[in-house]
Amino acid sequence: MTQITISTLSSEIEDMDAAYSAAGGDAAILHKHELASLVISGSKVLNANGTEGIVLETQETEHGVDVKMIIKKGYKIPLPVHLCFGLIPEDGLQEIKMNFVAEEDSAVELIAHCTFPNAMKVIHRMDAQMVIGKNASLKYTETHFHGPHGGIEVIPKANIKIEEGGSYYTNFSLVSGRVGYLEFDYTVEAKKDAVCELVTKVYGKKDDKIKILEKVSLNGENARSVIKSRLAITDDAVSEFRGITEGRAPRARGHVDCMEVIQGNAKAEAIPIVRVDNPLAKVTHEAAIGCVDKKEVETLMARGLEEDDAIDIIVKGMLA
Repeated sequence: MTQITISTLSSEIEDMDAAYSAAGGDAAILHKHELASLVISGSKVLNANGTEGIVLETQETEHGVDVKMIIKKGYKIPLPVHLCFGLIPEDGLQEIKMNFVAEEDSAVELIAHCTFPNAMKVIHRMDAQMVIGKNASLKYTETHFHGPHGGIEVIPKANIKIEEGGSYYTNFSLVSGRVGYLEFDYTVEAKKDAVCELVTKVYGKKDDKIKILEKVSLNGENARSVIKSRLAITDDAVSEFRGITEGRAPRARGHVDCMEVIQGNAKAEAIPIVRVDNPLAKVTHEAAIGCVDKKEVETLMARGLEEDDAIDIIVKGMLA
């Protein structure tokens, strides 16, 4: 029995390593004990490695894992923390609940790869509660890989609170494989002198559906934020973007920037919303929807590429 368990575990680790590599990560990093890392396959924790200054606790549940991560006060974690979440089978449900705290004067970078290479009927839910402490810093990069079938629902939700002088930078990217259905919901509250930057890049094809909702409330004096969205859709894909920034304190500054590229029968909607209830705050926005430049496509086709391949290269260049 023990031998079977070990063999099964080894097989899952190999599968997740392969999926992590397909998503653009370096699987060898996940096995270096000197680096903090977390690997979750479905509802199983395959690896949870903390380092000095990091408290990492996990609890397996029926359909996923509850994760608690604390960056201790004053610790500047020198190397990125690597996260890998995924589901290898064609169908299933994964629910990740993340409770993250960066304590006062701490700093960390999280690099996450979420991979679902065989998804035919998969649901991935992420519910994150994050607190960025006073003068603390969090940089969070999340890359998704979904495989070719489009049979996946990804529903990430996050509530982020940035204390005085804290900073939060996030970059969400889903440009490899099919999106399937994406419903993205991030809410940020920023206090005095806090800084927030949200960047989202998604490439939808066939009948993919994309919904992006990002809201930042600049509640403290001198708080600053940028919401930047880059969406590309083709075939019969549909995208909907809502970017909301609220200026609620003196000298708060915010900006919403959305650009969408459409091809074929795709349908895109972009609505930047700005709200200001303090006369010394300023929030701006810009939004653009258009097609790929015809001359750029013709230039690549003159060099031997098919039209679809040329468009794909141009779009991925924009999303890079």
